[in-house]
Amino acid sequence: MLNRIHVIGSGRVGSAIAARLLERGVAVDGDDPELVLLCVPDSAIAAVAASVSPGPWVAHVSGATPLAALAPHARRCSVHPLQTFTRGRGGEQLDGAWAAVTAETEEARAAGRSLAAMLGLRPFDLADSARTLYHAGAVFASNYVVTLQRAASLLFESAGAPPEALEPLMRRTIENGFELTGPISRGDWETVAAHRAAIQEHRAELDHLYETLAGATLALAT
Repeated sequence: MLNRIHVIGSGRVGSAIAARLLERGVAVDGDDPELVLLCVPDSAIAAVAASVSPGPWVAHVSGATPLAALAPHARRCSVHPLQTFTRGRGGEQLDGAWAAVTAETEEARAAGRSLAAMLGLRPFDLADSARTLYHAGAVFASNYVVTLQRAASLLFESAGAPPEALEPLMRRTIENGFELTGPISRGDWETVAAHRAAIQEHRAELDHLYETLAGATLALAT
């Protein structure tokens, strides 16, 4: 059980983590920490890690940054909360999310898993060499959903339909286990062609995206 954790960084992730640690009765004021947790931008991790005096565990919460960025510290690990965060909420954003734990020793892995459990996360092990591929998958699942929602909203706006009506549809798709429905699942290529014609007429900038997604859906999801 870690009782003193110095959280460096007060952005969206750092603020949520600090709030959760305070809820758990953990001291986060930086006095004689057992672990220093870097919640800073990826580009700053190496410099901040180098400024930390050796002794305590040092960890970062980046999904893509390798453990080498934590040099010169040997007592190091990474705990990446697989979640998206907003400043408008607190530690509850961590509840039920998974966390990728990367470590080079069993002791480090135990420290990372202990931190994940304390934060309310479900830990799994991730090899340091697989971080970039893993992070790309996370970007597909989170960032590109934003792109898809905005593209769909543009089409709804052009059709005179309310974009907010898309949200229950998107939520139910997740609740239904991502079961594919719609024209591609039925092999209805006439409707797909009609979609493209309408998009080319009203939102031509989205035609390539629709074509690419239709092809990927046929290859991956049917």
